[in-house]
Amino acid sequence: MTRAIGAGKLVIATHNAGKLKEISALLAPFGVDCISAGALGLPEPAETGASFVANALIKAHAAAQASGLVALADDSGLSVAALDGRPGVYTADWAGRQWFEGEPGRDWFMAMGKVEGMLQAKGADTPRNASFHCVLALAWPDGEEAVYEGQVAGNLTWPPRGALGFGYDPVFVPQGRDQTFAEIDPSEKHSISHRADAFARLVADQFGN
Repeated sequence: MTRAIGAGKLVIATHNAGKLKEISALLAPFGVDCISAGALGLPEPAETGASFVANALIKAHAAAQASGLVALADDSGLSVAALDGRPGVYTADWAGRQWFEGEPGRDWFMAMGKVEGMLQAKGADTPRNASFHCVLALAWPDGEEAVYEGQVAGNLTWPPRGALGFGYDPVFVPQGRDQTFAEIDPSEKHSISHRADAFARLVADQFGN
């Protein structure tokens, strides 16, 4: 086992309320009190890594150094086989509005539309298999770190369905299901998602004994 975080306060290196809620629910049974980097007023570091692991570590170390607390960062994204793994590490970037697309911020419907448009441009027979990936990185203020990876396979659908999820959830149907992530009850999604897979590995390592 790596160094244990134990019960107590943990900084979640995110400014995304949906992600904080999901991570908090997964850690609640272990007595971990989650607070977001956004609530602490911490800046978001530039995600310059070429992989989910690199970006998760950048965010975790930045939050740990700025807060003086143990920090957990999540870097996750959608990889579409027919698009050569894109959007991948640029999953959130694809939702970023350009200057001509309205107020600054993220538009996930627009991002889903970009993926769909690229698939349709390849033809009606283009495979729609995709996977969500999640990397969880823990960082301590002294520089120690630990990484846990998870994924879930599925297929993309159009138009988007459901209002229970966030990000690309409304167009992703996990393997063996007929509902999108955004149609599945959050408590059930927690048990089958890419983040749940990564968390199972984190929990086994951090709280298994």
